[in-house]
Amino acid sequence: AKDWKTAKKVLDNMIGAGGKKALNSYELANVYNLYAFIYYSAEDYGGALKAYKQVVAQPDIPLAMEINTRYTIAQLYFVQEDWKKGIDALLEWFKATEIPPASAYVMLAQGYYQVKDYKNALLNVEKAISMYKEKDKVPKEQWYNLARFLYFDSNDVNSAVGVLEELLKYYPKKQYWVQLSHMYGEQKKEGKQLAAMDTAYVQNMLDKGTEQITMAYLYLNAEVPYRAAVIMDKGLKNESIDPKSKNYELLGNAWRQAQEVKKAIPAMEQAAAKSDSGELYARLGNVYLDGDQYKKAITAINKGLSRGGVKRPDTARLILGMAYFNDKQYNSARKAFDAARKDKRSEKYASQWIKYLNSELDRQKTLRDDI
Repeated sequence: AKDWKTAKKVLDNMIGAGGKKALNSYELANVYNLYAFIYYSAEDYGGALKAYKQVVAQPDIPLAMEINTRYTIAQLYFVQEDWKKGIDALLEWFKATEIPPASAYVMLAQGYYQVKDYKNALLNVEKAISMYKEKDKVPKEQWYNLARFLYFDSNDVNSAVGVLEELLKYYPKKQYWVQLSHMYGEQKKEGKQLAAMDTAYVQNMLDKGTEQITMAYLYLNAEVPYRAAVIMDKGLKNESIDPKSKNYELLGNAWRQAQEVKKAIPAMEQAAAKSDSGELYARLGNVYLDGDQYKKAITAINKGLSRGGVKRPDTARLILGMAYFNDKQYNSARKAFDAARKDKRSEKYASQWIKYLNSELDRQKTLRDDI
């Protein structure tokens, strides 16, 4: 370990006992610079600040020395999280500096951000970004992120989107694709919202099940159910998506909308088996009916109705009646339709089915009589 105490003692001797008078202002400034270095190295930032202030307090020191020291003073205030004094010190430094670097504007922006002066924070980080772009240099990732946050906080969605699009040119990370997709959604640009998420998905960036589910819903909303089903199926198989009832239901609905009834059935079977409510058994019955599996449809719907929790029992009984009818269980079909038409919402449709059932029975009777 470096012997800072000994070094400090040497400096103390240099300016003690009248030695201070023997030094000119430049030499004294250098002594205080060494003091500051010792304090800083020992992580005594308060002591370092006092020493650096002594440096700039000396008359007739070189301008470069004064400018560099003022910048260090501002940095030390920021290290101590004394943001207001840091900003003031940095503004003093700006006055003395002909061509401030972009990093100084970022430091000032961060100071303003900490005191919640977001307007000035944004002005300064924008300045830093534009300085880099003018020189064909890539602005730093954290600069873009600060600008993005500030735009978002001021509800400037369009500018936030612009920053995210630039971020993705240079820093193509998953979080930015997901955020950009969300922001496109805010702009009601559903096509771009889907494209941004899909770009992340095809690069295997969407490793969270919730992200894959969001992706599936976006495809369903875009009326591309097959793609939604493929995403859900893959996620459930590799266990990145939680194998709960709701997610199997989403898979089943996606396959069904894609006219893939055979694939929808096992998904809805899983959804129903994992559910405590009868609702999903009623829906499973509907899928069985689509797949011409009438006996299974009858069993599933009856199970759902007896279990309870079916949102529209009248609709379930209509489907049940159709399944009985197609299975040629006409008395049971009539009972199901009679039960369905007690609900006004299904009265008309159930009555039509009863009428059709009667005509079918009459037709069959006529055929028998003719034989």
